[in-house]
Amino acid sequence: MAVTATKPAVRPPAAPTPRSGASAVTAVLVLLVAVLAVLDLTQGTSAVGPAEVWKAFTGRADASDASVVVASRLPRAAAGLLVGAVLGVAGAVLQTVSRNVLASPDTLAVNAGSYLALGLVGATGVSLPLLASSGVAFAGGLAAAAIVLGLSGLGTGTVRLVLAGTALMLGLNSVTEGLLLLFPEQTEGLYQWNQGSIGQNGFDGVLQMLPVAAAGLVGLLLTARRIDALALGDDAARGLGVPVRATRVTVVTLASLLSAAAVTLAGPIGFVGLCAPALVRPLARRFRGFARSRGSLPAAALTGAVLVLGSDVLLRALVPDDLSVAVPTGVVTSLVGAVFLVATALRLRDTGGAGAPDRLRVPGRAAFLTALAVLVVALAGVAVAAVLIGDSKLLLGDVANWAQGRAGRTVSFVLDTRVPRVLAALCAGAALALAGTLVQAVTRNPLADPSVLGVSGGAALGAVLLVTTAPVAAGWSIAGAAFAGAGAAAVVVFGLAARGGFQQNRLVLVGIGVASGTTATISLLIVLTDPFNATKALTWLSGSTYGRSLPDVVPVALALVLGTAVAVARRTELDLVSLDEDTPRLLGLRLAPGRLGFLVVSVLLSATAVACAGTIGFVGLVAPHAARALVGRRHVRVIPVAMLLGATLVCAADLLGRTVIAPAQVGAGLMTAVIGTPYFLYLLVRSRR
Repeated sequence: MAVTATKPAVRPPAAPTPRSGASAVTAVLVLLVAVLAVLDLTQGTSAVGPAEVWKAFTGRADASDASVVVASRLPRAAAGLLVGAVLGVAGAVLQTVSRNVLASPDTLAVNAGSYLALGLVGATGVSLPLLASSGVAFAGGLAAAAIVLGLSGLGTGTVRLVLAGTALMLGLNSVTEGLLLLFPEQTEGLYQWNQGSIGQNGFDGVLQMLPVAAAGLVGLLLTARRIDALALGDDAARGLGVPVRATRVTVVTLASLLSAAAVTLAGPIGFVGLCAPALVRPLARRFRGFARSRGSLPAAALTGAVLVLGSDVLLRALVPDDLSVAVPTGVVTSLVGAVFLVATALRLRDTGGAGAPDRLRVPGRAAFLTALAVLVVALAGVAVAAVLIGDSKLLLGDVANWAQGRAGRTVSFVLDTRVPRVLAALCAGAALALAGTLVQAVTRNPLADPSVLGVSGGAALGAVLLVTTAPVAAGWSIAGAAFAGAGAAAVVVFGLAARGGFQQNRLVLVGIGVASGTTATISLLIVLTDPFNATKALTWLSGSTYGRSLPDVVPVALALVLGTAVAVARRTELDLVSLDEDTPRLLGLRLAPGRLGFLVVSVLLSATAVACAGTIGFVGLVAPHAARALVGRRHVRVIPVAMLLGATLVCAADLLGRTVIAPAQVGAGLMTAVIGTPYFLYLLVRSRR
């Protein structure tokens, strides 16, 4: 019998086990953190290079070099390591318990809540020790996170949470900025602190925050198994015997504690809690060691440290040494986070189609005429009150004499400065309302608004760039700079969101990302400019009409006339475009050119409004919604009602801002944010139902 020799099978080389793979990745992260920390130690304004740093560690350096390393650079690197680690862990657990990949201390408004809480304490003039400040920041951040999570719900989609957090953040930051303007001496330095900087004077701050951070990290590691169970869903977690509500409250509280420690030590370092877990998430799919919280949380901590230290090293490498001291590290992380948010928006699968914003309602002609008459009377009353009431009260006879050129010097001076302010508020409000109406119709997105979509942020960036570099600029030059900035932002937002037909998630998230980037760049310009220009820019950004003259009103008035003419002439096309994609095509309308034309007009309106009255948020969202609720969705009715509502709202906000706490003044933008934030959150709750 023949025996056939068989060749023994060759076994492939053994693949690395998941545990060893995770260990190798962790070792690489540790090495990267160490390298960045060493590079951070060698950078600075003093002529202390690697050789001097090594001598300081070995005890052979000069006293001055050793003082620089020990008192400044080592604490800075230690603060960057601690802040990055706690923010990375906080973001990771928040994303897990909310089952939302965009949850973080930024999107949950934790940083904004902490900022407001510290601003309130600072406005009272009370000086608190570092640990007490951490407690105040913790309380404010925890309250903000609870509000956002309660309004957005769990597992209801990424965009809702980001919208709720962004809206609350805008409202809280507006209140805080008002405190900065009203109490400049008590809150001195708070704006720079809010941009986030890891610079330290000694180890005192790091040593005081280290136990707080350690307590939060240990608490989260002890609840790691429950966190993993929550990631499976509430029902699965309950089946495993996990108390869902108690665990979620505990985790959010500990995450807020970590965020408060980071905020107290270095100010809000933006987007680290968003980016670090996202960078670790792909590792969990490849290495089983990162699939559970006990493996992923340390990885998120190391990744957060890499982001903070890397941003600091990059900043000092690109910016001259004398300027790098003034530029906060948080500006760099915010710019990186803005790019990350835009990239995430483009990759997300959008399940929220761009449907019609409201139910089809057709109120009668009598309802429309009644609403129009009431709004005209209300607008006239607010405008007259704004002209008569202020730091000095006037009578209608004084106004009549001024109009005829027969008023006294005092009355003429008051009205020469007050009337342009009233006209600026009226025109800016009407322009923003019309811009919001056009954007919501074209995108068929009820949450679209020039401020939420980053268009107003782009206009503000262009104007602030001119204000800080050419302080004598005014009128048409600021309007041109604002239009250029708004146009650039609109090209990015609408260009990226157009893929897929302006889907809600993509449009809003791209807009929020661009708005975050413009905000970070504006902060950089304000920090680097001189104090006079910084105060001027801050006042202008608050939506103030202070110091406006008639030439400042001309650009927005002309844009308003043009925009109204276009919107009224093409009102039928607006009605069709706002319905769906198919109906306009069946009727022979070319969607692309029509959309582009309406968007260009909305950008022009937003830019000139921002140039005239500064950044005023939520008017473009609130006015069109309220108009449709009153008179239905036909734009022949929505356009005049929305413009009247916007003009009335901004004029009333400006009047209240300059009279309630006179002689001090609060910008109209801060007042509209206080009004618009609750309404925006109400819209989210209503759409959730």
